[in-house]
Amino acid sequence: MWCERCKQRPATVHVTKVINNYKTESHLCASCAQQSGIDPGKELGILFEPEFSFHNLLAGLLENEVTGPKDGFTPYLEATEKCSTCGLTFSDFRKIGLLGCANCYQSFKEFLKPLFRRVHGNITHTGKVPKRTGGKVRLKKEIEDLRRKLQDAIRREAYEEAAKLRDEIKAKQEKLK
Repeated sequence: MWCERCKQRPATVHVTKVINNYKTESHLCASCAQQSGIDPGKELGILFEPEFSFHNLLAGLLENEVTGPKDGFTPYLEATEKCSTCGLTFSDFRKIGLLGCANCYQSFKEFLKPLFRRVHGNITHTGKVPKRTGGKVRLKKEIEDLRRKLQDAIRREAYEEAAKLRDEIKAKQEKLK
């Protein structure tokens, strides 16, 4: 989308105003927004960063963490763990928001779990499985879901439901073999 005023630069400032149920929208580039007297950071009370970076977002998420995951008392700022492959320290990762290599995931696993949980809502990947080629994978996922339901039924003392789930799990495990 191009700036509505100059039509030469991409629009990076989008302002929506609703007054008496009448909605107006403006899409301006940063310089035209400044010329119009719009200062998004102050006037509109929003974060304005034309050079948005996903890495800065990750680094910002880690900035507010207070405790480390291992013992509950180690501050992230004092984390001196280092990746054995690329030499990146966790505090370097916190500054730049980028891991150095694939081994960093293993080296910083305990420190990354809270971040993944906050960003994705979970620490395990539960992506989609292709219908045509994912027969075994889909079956394993169904068995895992049934096991969770079984544990929940046992916790609730719904033993008839638990017995049905147990039989369903057995049947699916036989299919898997």
